[in-house]
Amino acid sequence: MSPTPTTIKQYDQQAPTREETETATFALGCFWGPDGRFGALDGVIRTRVGYAGGSKVDPTYHDLGEHTEAFQVDYDPTERSYRDLLDLAVRSHDLNRQSSNVQYQNILFVSTPEQAETVEGYLDARGLGRDGIETRIEQLSRFHLAEDYHQKHSLRAKRAILDAFEDAGYDAADVRESPAAAKLNGRAAGRDLPDGHTFAAPNRTVHRG
Repeated sequence: MSPTPTTIKQYDQQAPTREETETATFALGCFWGPDGRFGALDGVIRTRVGYAGGSKVDPTYHDLGEHTEAFQVDYDPTERSYRDLLDLAVRSHDLNRQSSNVQYQNILFVSTPEQAETVEGYLDARGLGRDGIETRIEQLSRFHLAEDYHQKHSLRAKRAILDAFEDAGYDAADVRESPAAAKLNGRAAGRDLPDGHTFAAPNRTVHRG
């Protein structure tokens, strides 16, 4: 059953707030696929795609400079850990191979000392060091949002679902930051959603993203 403006609004209103979530940033090649894959996960609340890792002040898709396509996930730390997300990011690519095209390189961005420590511990546990892998590990300096047409790319192919967001009064920024859109984008990308994320009944209870 397709979502309605009512179920979309209810889902988003019951999701954890931005203040209740933490953010992880990765680059794993083209950002469309990871946006859907991570957005479908239980405990992931919001996603967005953009550009990071370079020095250009205002990168765009057609003028990236040295930036790389990246994505962010806002997650509920009571439901899913940063280490869980890191593990999926690592398993999603080959640590020993790197694209020659900077736009699609693999980067594990860290934004807090705790994230940096988790990455170091994760690699150490596997007998790896940042100098022994091709994947870049970098401090996140800034995340530049990608253009609206890149946000929730798989979902944008589902016109009927987008109409429901528009009927709910959502603009492009609202869709980008919508917890419901993150899950529906994952479903549109062919990912299974966790139990309880059906969007089928106006009065269903949503449990933490």
